[in-house]
Amino acid sequence: MRTTINLPDEVLSRAKKAALETRTTLTDFIANALAEALARRRRRRPSIPADLVTYGTGGLQPGVDLDDTSALLDLMDAPDDAHRR
Repeated sequence: MRTTINLPDEVLSRAKKAALETRTTLTDFIANALAEALARRRRRRPSIPADLVTYGTGGLQPGVDLDDTSALLDLMDAPDDAHRR
């Protein structure tokens, strides 16, 4: 899959040098480094489950998408009205 990422110049330069030293492509080097970082993260101790206390009934407000951060921030910054909980 093709994607675009922004890296600091120093990090990119070091990654290119390391890729050359290991005789691999920059793409493979970055993919391997990312895979290793994700594997290390997975091996960390599991997080402790937290009980989330909720109030009210009926679930989310109509149109609320928990995956849309900017819309959630807009909703939270909106002036108080009768529909907010």
